Amino acid sequence: MSDLSTIRSEALGAVSAAADLAALETARVAVLGKKGSVTGLMKTLGAMAPEQRKEFGAKVNQLKGEIEAALEARRGTLGASALAARLASEKVDVSLPARPEGHGSLHPVGQAMDEVAAIFGEMGFTWADGPDIEDDWHNFSALNIPPDHPARQMQDTFYLPSRADGTPMVLRTHTSPVQARTMLNKHVQKRLADGGALRIIVPGRTFRIDNDATHTPMFHQVEGLVIDRTTHMGHLKGCLVDFCRAFFEVDDLPLRFRPSYFPFTEPSAEVDIGCSWKDGELRIGAGDSWLEILGSGMVHPNVIANCGLDPAIYQGFAFGMGIDRIAMLKYGIPDLRSFFDSDLRWLRHYGFSALESPSLTGGLGR
Repeated sequence: MSDLSTIRSEALGAVSAAADLAALETARVAVLGKKGSVTGLMKTLGAMAPEQRKEFGAKVNQLKGEIEAALEARRGTLGASALAARLASEKVDVSLPARPEGHGSLHPVGQAMDEVAAIFGEMGFTWADGPDIEDDWHNFSALNIPPDHPARQMQDTFYLPSRADGTPMVLRTHTSPVQARTMLNKHVQKRLADGGALRIIVPGRTFRIDNDATHTPMFHQVEGLVIDRTTHMGHLKGCLVDFCRAFFEVDDLPLRFRPSYFPFTEPSAEVDIGCSWKDGELRIGAGDSWLEILGSGMVHPNVIANCGLDPAIYQGFAFGMGIDRIAMLKYGIPDLRSFFDSDLRWLRHYGFSALESPSLTGGLGR
């Protein structure tokens, strides 16, 4: 009996003295574990006489119950204290300002593309798209580019394995193949036959073997096409004058149309905008210098015929420009290669808010 009293006193004292849950677990193991004092008493029951075993076993079980109840009570007290201490140490002051979070930015190329689409959208143009991988006919032949033209050479064009039928395949060198595909569309041809018009812009990626501060192997281009029965060079000039002044946000921006040559247009013209250089800084607008930004012209009759239309009935104009280049000019970006460096610092500086949607009425950029 003295063993029971001693064990009770020591066990309850150890439970009461436990300062934390780890100490309480140590006290429990010392009493109720495999080698604990109460467990040792239980092991002696087998050697006792039946009457003695019954009486002593009841007392051991009562002791075990008391200790377990004391453990549970102490565990609840220590658990509450531990939780209170943790809450106090991890307390959040809701009056503090929120932690700053990073915000994504629109790439200048995407912003410029959206601005171009907004301007031409106001003029009645729609967006057209096509594949990056083109066959030789759509990329060259349909556009009146002769077999010996330098653009077809291996040093200028990324050639891919030919189709099973031998058709040469390339990464498109311009977005003009989409113009051909659109004119070949039966629904478009029916609309034109019914007296309607075709007005599209074709933004997208293009590929050429070139790499320096102003050229990259992959770049972005936008081309425009208008086809109807009456469009003439004056409409082309008016369209591009309005576009350039809206895009660069200079109301009196001077433009110059210089005669040029492109196999898919006749007559052809390169378009320059007025600018000035002061202290090594380019300023777009009035000045004594000119900067070429795009090519244009009336669609060549051969191209119209190649696309299933009668050039005696239909005519139109086309133009094309590099989106990366006009973005560089408008946003003051000195090196085209930085567009593709994936530098977050650069993007934070030149990027645009994702919530800014360009429009002529609401403003194109920030």
